[in-house]
Amino acid sequence: MPTNRKLVILNQASNYLTIGFANAFKKEFDEVVLMTGSVHVQGEELDSQIKIQSINRWYESPASKKMKSYLLAMFKMWWLLMTKYRKHEVYFVSVPPMGYLLNIFLPHRFSMVIWDVYPDIFKITGMQESHPVYRIWAWLNRRSFKKAYRIFTISEKMAELLYQYVSPSKVLVQPIWSIFQDNKKVSKSENPFIQEHNLQGKFIIQYSGNIGLTHNVEALVDIAELLQNETNILVQIIGRGPRKAVLERVVNERQLPNCQFLPFQSDEMFPYSLGAADMGVVILDESTSKGSVPSKSYNLMSYGIPSLYIASEDSQLALYADKYEHGKCFKKSDLQAAADWIVEVAKKPEEMKRMSENAVAASSDFKRANADKFVAAYCQESN
Repeated sequence: MPTNRKLVILNQASNYLTIGFANAFKKEFDEVVLMTGSVHVQGEELDSQIKIQSINRWYESPASKKMKSYLLAMFKMWWLLMTKYRKHEVYFVSVPPMGYLLNIFLPHRFSMVIWDVYPDIFKITGMQESHPVYRIWAWLNRRSFKKAYRIFTISEKMAELLYQYVSPSKVLVQPIWSIFQDNKKVSKSENPFIQEHNLQGKFIIQYSGNIGLTHNVEALVDIAELLQNETNILVQIIGRGPRKAVLERVVNERQLPNCQFLPFQSDEMFPYSLGAADMGVVILDESTSKGSVPSKSYNLMSYGIPSLYIASEDSQLALYADKYEHGKCFKKSDLQAAADWIVEVAKKPEEMKRMSENAVAASSDFKRANADKFVAAYCQESN
């Protein structure tokens, strides 16, 4: 391994995954700098030897403030890399989503992890491939990826989508990992979240995450309507986002007492809210089903929670359901079938137990050791 190697990791909003990357790289590099606007620790702490270079924070809303924060972060990243960190290698992780395009204008050895495939993800909003923004971003992707040192992505299906921009030989597929390395799910009788919200005796179908314009949580409200006569089944939606108020109004208009909204839970309560779920819901828009894999998928596996996926047949989620048999994937047009399946398995404890055990077994493919595999692949290529 060469010595005196220095690396800057770019992520405006660093979470447990970025911390994992930074700690893994610190084992192999003499200096690791994390250039970020915030660090959210969930479990693994950041190695104290890793330097933090502060930039502006990321804002979730409103959209105009969010875009301004992205552009300011892009400028600060570019300026700092051209002045203070000119000799460092660069590893881009996630935010701003267009941040990896900086490599077009930088002389550094620049690598990236692609979490969401842009501009393809814009199809969720109805944007066509002929739209000028789409066409320009696609053109920039080809230039950026051609120049990149290494390109990582997290699933086979996402890699297939990237091949339209870059040779398959340049793309490395490496899954990420869950926040939770062990199944520490407590029984419902001991779960403070269950007690706080009086959920004893309920079979809980839970979505936990962002409720934005592109998250299609409407599908779960539709399922709640189909299940409204199943009094023991509760559809629970935890999170925040611009669509939350709209969906709450829809639930009130349809008079669905079996659909409950709750705010994002604290880091301390999150293990208990997650552990309260009998079944976890992950939704991918079918217009770009190969474009991403929500990290919540892996958290559910770690806690042995069977999954209900709402996604297309060519999505990574459908592939997971077939491979691990820890849940089932339904298309958005098959919500009645999804509701029927929920009713069926809720009455079959042995089937739920089988899927739970399969989920735990599947989680072994998504452990923290995967961060070391990213770094090993990076270093192997650099020798």
